[in-house]
Amino acid sequence: MGLNGKIQLYGFNNLTKTLSFNIYDISYAHTEREKKEFIEYIDEQYNSERLTGILYEVTNIIGAYVLNISKQDYDPEGASVTLLISEEMIPPDAMDPSCNQCTMIQDFLRERTGDGEHIGALRDTIVAHLDKSHVSVHTYPEFHPNNDISSFRVDIDVSTCGKVSPLNALNFLIGSFDSDVITMDYRIRGFTRDMDGKKYYKDHEINSIQNYIDEKTLERYDAIDVNVYQSNIFHTKMILKEMVLADYLFNVDPRELTPDVRISLRDRISKEMLEIYHGKNIY
Repeated sequence: MGLNGKIQLYGFNNLTKTLSFNIYDISYAHTEREKKEFIEYIDEQYNSERLTGILYEVTNIIGAYVLNISKQDYDPEGASVTLLISEEMIPPDAMDPSCNQCTMIQDFLRERTGDGEHIGALRDTIVAHLDKSHVSVHTYPEFHPNNDISSFRVDIDVSTCGKVSPLNALNFLIGSFDSDVITMDYRIRGFTRDMDGKKYYKDHEINSIQNYIDEKTLERYDAIDVNVYQSNIFHTKMILKEMVLADYLFNVDPRELTPDVRISLRDRISKEMLEIYHGKNIY
């Protein structure tokens, strides 16, 4: 049974909730030039600066506060961003002096707000728990020289403590990327106690990650669950129902292809998606 507003806890809510979110975007790039342009396009669209903006919005949606940002673009491709976050605001004198919140984050927020209004809002109260909440993203553009079907994978982890729930940002994350296949894991770890010492292993009711996904989004995907309820472990996989070939051709007009080639490409792209969805080589 989950917590409700009438239960008074002894101490703070120290449940750890972790959402691991993976998306796969499939594309057809036939020539070496097209493959190179595909990688360049991905690096431009999903560089560390844009990913930082996405993660900042995730933090805002779940009601947390950014403490520290670490970001990196890689050569030849890929990017990583990690945000240390807190459930509540903290004053400057309580902040670790090695944290870059006073420089990078303030500059980042100033660019987004224009007036620095939200910067001052970060400095009101002290946080109860700092070291176990974070948001991270890693990108993995991929192609093989003998295969003209390429893929782009994004791994996002949102780990929080206390009342903050990463599931609230799920619809935003799905909408932030072109997602052909999505895999999601959600786990609640630890326990918290009430004033009588009774342990609570979750603070909200959940029987499926799908409960937190917008109905219009679910209509576009086939989804299955693999859950371990007694351990508060939830897993959902989703694959796009309908495929529009033009969305998968990189710098190629489908009208320039013969009907046989279009049918072949649809078949190969569908097989690639199904293998990723099932996590094994089928064909």
